[in-house]
Amino acid sequence: MKKVIASFGFIATFALCAAAADVTGYVIDQSCADKPAMRGNVQCAQSCIKRGSPAVLVTEEGKVYKFADQSKVVNEAGKKVTVSGKIDGDTITVASIK
Repeated sequence: MKKVIASFGFIATFALCAAAADVTGYVIDQSCADKPAMRGNVQCAQSCIKRGSPAVLVTEEGKVYKFADQSKVVNEAGKKVTVSGKIDGDTITVASIK
């Protein structure tokens, strides 16, 4: 019985580590992630991301998420989007973007 309970706890812990979710925010470059005025600035985000600054998702509350695959989000630079995918810590693995 103890093994069953321990196994369930182990599985539940891993299930919570990579939870599926929808997160709404702005795709901007990492160097501007802490500047609220840069949210929605398409020209700046596109320019900085093209120069090599990683794209991140910044929520209205200021929470910053990294993207597991940058190629899935570069066309959304500067835009407000809803990202569906799996969150593991502060990293999102993108399933879809709306």
